[in-house]
Amino acid sequence: AVDGAAAALFAAGVAARLPGKVLWCVTRPDLFAPALSQVGLDPDRLIYLEAGDEASLLSCFEEGLRHAGLAAVVAEVGRLSMTASRRLQIAAETSGVTALAVRRWRRASEAAEFGQPTAASTRWRITSLPSSPLPAPGVGRPRWFVELLRCRSGDCADFSLEACDEKGRLALPAELADRSIAPTAGRRRAAA
Repeated sequence: AVDGAAAALFAAGVAARLPGKVLWCVTRPDLFAPALSQVGLDPDRLIYLEAGDEASLLSCFEEGLRHAGLAAVVAEVGRLSMTASRRLQIAAETSGVTALAVRRWRRASEAAEFGQPTAASTRWRITSLPSSPLPAPGVGRPRWFVELLRCRSGDCADFSLEACDEKGRLALPAELADRSIAPTAGRRRAAA
């Protein structure tokens, strides 16, 4: 709940890089279009859907994924069971539409379900970090701590990144991007 905006902006940055319209499904009318625009998702590409409850939201999410004319469907969900996530995965695989579920909870007790398994190909956690320092007083580019918690047939990882820019691109902070490569202990060389 604390970093819900960061997770939504991460999803918007991913959707911004895909060509076509994006369906965004919510149960609360708190989506801030200017922020989505700052991470590259133009409001003219956005179709906004407000569902009355969680069950309606999941139904709209699935129907949106069945429409091959969309680039992506983003849904801000509180609960996502294995059965529901499997239905969403099948719909996305059939149509080729990217599915992004942003987990949001109204109460801390609802967050207890976060670790439960789903059929998602990847699971990410996005946490806000202090912004990049500037040489003059002011607020720098936002930063996120991005954790890949689950990746089918892959390894987990975490990264400190600068938030999406106006084209939906993430970047390494300058102090990480400009540093020298750390020596690797015990590196073996191939015999010639």
